[in-house]
Amino acid sequence: MKNLANWFLRLAVLYFVAGVALGLYMAASHDHTMHPVHAHLNLLGWVSLGLFGVFYTVVPEAAQTRLARAHFWLYVPAHFVMMVLLFELFRGHLAVEPFLGVAAFVVGAGVLCFAVVVWRHTGALAVTFGERLTAAQPGVGRREIA
Repeated sequence: MKNLANWFLRLAVLYFVAGVALGLYMAASHDHTMHPVHAHLNLLGWVSLGLFGVFYTVVPEAAQTRLARAHFWLYVPAHFVMMVLLFELFRGHLAVEPFLGVAAFVVGAGVLCFAVVVWRHTGALAVTFGERLTAAQPGVGRREIA
């Protein structure tokens, strides 16, 4: 993928629009049966995809890894399928529940990929940032032995 961060951010905005639209529909109709879908659209769509995009923007070398691409291709399609199936479940189609479980599991696998990417790419950043802080402020972060 050419620019993973941009894809995550652009998709996040689409989920934001969908979540707000569903929220407005529920408010106007006084039918809040889809509130779990609304919450998942906003949290796993808008917020999570947005945070993924911000992370990959701040740490662009992380976005170049195969694991980051796996993260994208596991999370994005599975989350979309999960939202459709969750919508159908709350419309009363209970037969979708096993498929919803599979989609949720794949979303979870994507989250684990992201966790590994973050873990691998923040250790060096944290050390570098910490070294810059202590270099800029002599004596800060160092324990003096009397």
